[in-house]
Amino acid sequence: MERSVALELRGVTKTFGKVIANNNVDLTVYAGEILSILGENGCGKTTLMNMISGIYFPDRGHMFVKGEEVVIRSPKDAFDHKIGMIHQHFKLVDVFSASENIVLGIDDGNKYSLKDVNNRVLEISERYGFNIDPKKKIYEMSVSEKQTVEIIKVLYRGADILILDEPTAVLTPQETERLFNVLRRMRDDGKAIIIITHKLHEVLSVSDRVAVLRRGEHIATVETAGTNESELTEMMVGKKISLNIERPEPKEPKDRLIVKNVNCTNSDGIKILDNISFTARSGEILGIAGIAGSGQRELLESIAGLQHLDSGEIMYHNPKNDEEVNLRDRTPLQIRDLGVRLSFVPEDRLGMGLVGNMDIIDNMMLRSYKKGHSMFLNRKAPKNLAKEIIESLEIATPNATTPVRRLSGGNVQKVLVGREIASAPSVLMAAYPVRGLDIGSSYTIYKLLNEQKARGVAVIFVGEDLDVLVELCDKIIVLASGKVTGIVDARTTTKEEIGLLMTKSTSVSEDALKTENSAKEDGCNG
Repeated sequence: MERSVALELRGVTKTFGKVIANNNVDLTVYAGEILSILGENGCGKTTLMNMISGIYFPDRGHMFVKGEEVVIRSPKDAFDHKIGMIHQHFKLVDVFSASENIVLGIDDGNKYSLKDVNNRVLEISERYGFNIDPKKKIYEMSVSEKQTVEIIKVLYRGADILILDEPTAVLTPQETERLFNVLRRMRDDGKAIIIITHKLHEVLSVSDRVAVLRRGEHIATVETAGTNESELTEMMVGKKISLNIERPEPKEPKDRLIVKNVNCTNSDGIKILDNISFTARSGEILGIAGIAGSGQRELLESIAGLQHLDSGEIMYHNPKNDEEVNLRDRTPLQIRDLGVRLSFVPEDRLGMGLVGNMDIIDNMMLRSYKKGHSMFLNRKAPKNLAKEIIESLEIATPNATTPVRRLSGGNVQKVLVGREIASAPSVLMAAYPVRGLDIGSSYTIYKLLNEQKARGVAVIFVGEDLDVLVELCDKIIVLASGKVTGIVDARTTTKEEIGLLMTKSTSVSEDALKTENSAKEDGCNG
């Protein structure tokens, strides 16, 4: 049976100055299929989809919808051709209801009736399996509900070709599976669905075909059933990469950082950390999981001396003299003066971690310039360190004197992680250290974290990929709305268990969880 072509691109090219974002891309999307667009950050995935949805206009090339050539100069043109894009960052009005957001901007000449809109939204929901209250305000919704509103918004406008940009980035495993079930129903209804993603296991789970982009060029489109993660990775990167994360057993772990009943309130009086307690041990990697905005950033910043706490203790056990020091409400400089070697890779790279106008060498010196013994700075050691990090992490830069702001986001991240690890910390905290990195560099970072673990460093790793958290960490703390909802053994837990804890509302202390796990083990043994 011959398939119907929904969308075809021929020779599509887009440049930004001297940067070639997409080069001579050919792509075909069929009606009634889910096509994954796979590629590393910066390979041109989003740029290509932005051209299809009318946000960018191609420099060269042709687009065809259902066999007819079209010119798409704006999102309105895309909607006229029944193309709708669901962006990673939602474009919704918080104080409006779901239905009000869905019809916002529609001028079809008919009299506006909110009742009719609500009925139409419910009809679409029942058809594809969405679960949404059309009268609910956006500010009352979870992330997955907001995404549902965005999808229904384009369906309401009659879209037959849907583009979803990283749709699972902030979803739990359970929410992801519900979304995939909805997408399968839409596919079976004849919709053409394009998903931009970098998660290989999800690509293999939901798509019918996979188109791989590398450095702005279309490398190949393959049938999902006939490929695997290794083959897709090789096409993305251009070389074979081992996708195994080693997890050595901890050697003589000792309590290094003990967080007790930590509470923190923001300037609006909202509690962002609620009675958090846990222990980070030397020679272990402690993972932190949670939906974005659950308190991960504030927790790490409070330990690093960047966030004021209402109450609680952060006790650091010094390996040199076996003394305990309370780090609460001390400044980063005071923490350093106490002899605490604490490295922090923040989420905000250039805003907090590095100085954009300074070159790589000078950014290496930021940790040590006050240790000098004269008015003249010794640049030899920082220069050697910069050179070593550039070579070991394969940082793409003309030289070590290039301002950091001129580097890509992924290379900025490599500079920051490399510098922090090189400072020989006793506690290393890393918030999303592989965000923006290619697969090869990501696995290099995982290896470096394991090397720090082997040296007896207490590593705290905040990640968004649950597969990586489960493979890399020894224990995982799960946060939800600023509370610890569970502390699990990464070797025995599952993504599904973590996903449930990510949406749990009640807090669980570490002692209570140990008691609960002990009871479970006794029950199994009995």
